[in-house]
Amino acid sequence: MDISVVIPLFNEEESISELYEWIETVMNKNDFSYEVIFVNDGSTDHSWNIIEQLAGKHECVHGIKFRRNYGKSPALYCGFASAKGDVVITMDADLQDSPDEIPELYHMIIDGGYDMVSGYKMKRYDPLSKTLPTKLFNATARAISGIKNLHDFNCGLKAYRNEVVKNIEVYGEMHRYIPYLAKNAGFTNIGEKVVHHQPRKYGKSKFMGWNRFFNGYLDLLTLWFLSSFGKKPMHVFGFLGTLMFIIGFVAAFTIGAGKVYALANGIPQRLVTDSPYFYISLTMMILGTQLFLAGFIADLVSRSSTQRNDYQIEKTI
Repeated sequence: MDISVVIPLFNEEESISELYEWIETVMNKNDFSYEVIFVNDGSTDHSWNIIEQLAGKHECVHGIKFRRNYGKSPALYCGFASAKGDVVITMDADLQDSPDEIPELYHMIIDGGYDMVSGYKMKRYDPLSKTLPTKLFNATARAISGIKNLHDFNCGLKAYRNEVVKNIEVYGEMHRYIPYLAKNAGFTNIGEKVVHHQPRKYGKSKFMGWNRFFNGYLDLLTLWFLSSFGKKPMHVFGFLGTLMFIIGFVAAFTIGAGKVYALANGIPQRLVTDSPYFYISLTMMILGTQLFLAGFIADLVSRSSTQRNDYQIEKTI
């Protein structure tokens, strides 16, 4: 199979049929063998009914239905697990991503040798409350990830070599940083393509608000830490803990030595416990010990959980 198109969606009943027809036209025109995987992320409208109707008419249409809303990352994770195509294309279901971009994205992967190609919506039709946080996200993501050639990490329209999606774990809200996940998995040939961004035709965006701004930064810091120290947490916690303990111990020893010297030479001096430096040094020793133990425990526990990607799927077609 040439292409798998993975489409996560939540309450997009107006656009699903139109999107599929558009995809079908593009695929037939270019003689691609393909499948379309709709991942219904707990929609409360008639989205699943429409997906079932499409699946009944077209063998290439498949669907995954979550019992409740989990988010875009879990939807992509399950879609990736089901994808069989040599190239996996992801796009949003709101018709803002154009299926006309699929052929060029496919050839960039197959002929251009890219592991992954991310879309770049140079001209956007989103409100300022969405575009401004996106620009800040992308600037920070480029700096931390080291992927300097990407302008838009969070564009929903992306293409992947099949082995990429089978070797990355998209969880939580990490869909924003899939290029970073791919790089950490060893897929470093990451490209970018300027794509057309269409005005939203139906409904309203499900991903608005400044909470995306703060959550995105927290996710990026988590990803940076896990990629840098996830396999060796003792290296950071143990180092910081040991450093703080040593500084605190030296400070406490200095205070104690000064007190002993003063007593030996009959020099009047206030009580050690009257000095604020005593409590500062004691606190640093305690914190240092706690950080060291935190690193030790983290090394034993490991960052992965067997329940991380356990999603309740009600039905598949």
